[in-house]
Amino acid sequence: MNGQSIKSPCVNVCAMDVDDVCIGCFRTMEEIAGWGRMSDPEKHAILVKADERYNERYPPLVKRTD
Repeated sequence: MNGQSIKSPCVNVCAMDVDDVCIGCFRTMEEIAGWGRMSDPEKHAILVKADERYNERYPPLVKRTD
């Protein structure tokens, strides 16, 4: 154990899309492969990128105001 606290966001849906991004966790293959060697700040940065990728593919629903 290396004392790092950020756990993998893997949800066991491991399949890459046409952009080589996992459709389960929205990380790239490089990010997935390097996860165990990353520091918590590096992992946090990957999680931010993964959230951005998710939001690009699945934008939040917008409530109509009219």
